[in-house]
Amino acid sequence: MFDLETTGLSPDRDAIVEIGAMRVRNGAVQAQEVFQTLVKPQDAAGQTMSIPWYTQKVHGISDRMVMDAPTLPEVLPAFLEFVGSAPVVAHNVAFDSGFVRAGAARHGLLWRPVRELCTVQLSRRAFPREKGHKLDAVAARLGLTFEEGGRHRSLGDVRVTAEAFLRLMERLELAARS
Repeated sequence: MFDLETTGLSPDRDAIVEIGAMRVRNGAVQAQEVFQTLVKPQDAAGQTMSIPWYTQKVHGISDRMVMDAPTLPEVLPAFLEFVGSAPVVAHNVAFDSGFVRAGAARHGLLWRPVRELCTVQLSRRAFPREKGHKLDAVAARLGLTFEEGGRHRSLGDVRVTAEAFLRLMERLELAARS
């Protein structure tokens, strides 16, 4: 399971400011197997970027918070090692994977997980009559709550996504058996 916080929506123009990841193994969240770091955002030329005020309002990560954080080329190899050969899961995986793929390409690394699963897509299959599949809606539908201050922070979102993934998979498996 992984989640990113970024300076914006474009993997080409924006940058990662936080990475959070957690393992799920044998149907259980492995809370002790965690990867989390703030990231000093840089543009494609390697120049430090400011975090726009409108994205700071979403995730609460400020320029001051990332001032002494490692840069993406410093943390990405460790993140890729943490992921290893495991399939990856994210809420809207195309967004998060797009940023990792662009960052990896910029720094001569490779992001090619064996499989990418998306809890948005799983939610659409599990709840086809529902219109909303944002993480807040999925969490509410499944009775999950965010830790205080955990929403729109990578590790807080990862914890809820992991639990949502397990419940969605269980629901879809039960539906397939019926």
